[in-house]
Amino acid sequence: MTILIGIYVLILGLVLGSFYNVVALRVPAGESVIHPPSRCPHCGTRLTGTDMVPVFSYLWSRGRCRHCQAPVSVWYPIGEALTGLMFLWMYLEYGFTAQAITGMVLVSLSVIITVADIYYMKIPNRVLLFFLPVLLVLVLLFPVTSLWSHLAGGIGAGVILLIAAIASKGGMGMGDIKLFALYGWVLGFPNMLMALFIACLLGLVTGLILRCTGRSGKKQPIPFGPFLAVGTLIAYVYGPVIISGYLSLIV
Repeated sequence: MTILIGIYVLILGLVLGSFYNVVALRVPAGESVIHPPSRCPHCGTRLTGTDMVPVFSYLWSRGRCRHCQAPVSVWYPIGEALTGLMFLWMYLEYGFTAQAITGMVLVSLSVIITVADIYYMKIPNRVLLFFLPVLLVLVLLFPVTSLWSHLAGGIGAGVILLIAAIASKGGMGMGDIKLFALYGWVLGFPNMLMALFIACLLGLVTGLILRCTGRSGKKQPIPFGPFLAVGTLIAYVYGPVIISGYLSLIV
């Protein structure tokens, strides 16, 4: 039964991941996620069900449009696969629980803002406003820690990044601040600090690699939303274990 449920959760994540790609690419551009139906961005041909099977359509067509042979962005199958695998991850960690549902909602938000931030360097307010009441209610109904801890995580996350944005004189956008405040609310304190530490570490390493390989200039901005997303998901699942292990080493 566990295997069957796991397969179902994986397929659900793959299907939703396909939709999240559409949301991430259309919402920042001010387009509807419903109309027009999905089309090839090169030849304009409307995609059929055969073209939209998550991951498998991309592999079957060898990463090209079946109609005009134009290359299809690899981010489509990556977004689909990651969503499916992370949904499965949450299920395997928490089973059918409220914490698993909250984790899947976090994954959903994270996938959308990651793709949007990479493509447009923008975290859409409409996406944050959609997930805000959902995550507020989930935490209020099923808090992982005390509500004061969740509140401190949300306020602390927003304040820390606001100070960083002011200090960097615009080096960080308001989208990052609002996103991390929402993440902080879900994580609570001190897991929020763990998420920020991981995000900063990943951002620093990635920035150094890109600059050393000549793929990014010294003043070229790097989207920070994806690193916040990765840090948050790691802290959500493993934060308490990591913090407890660290404290046991120093005490």
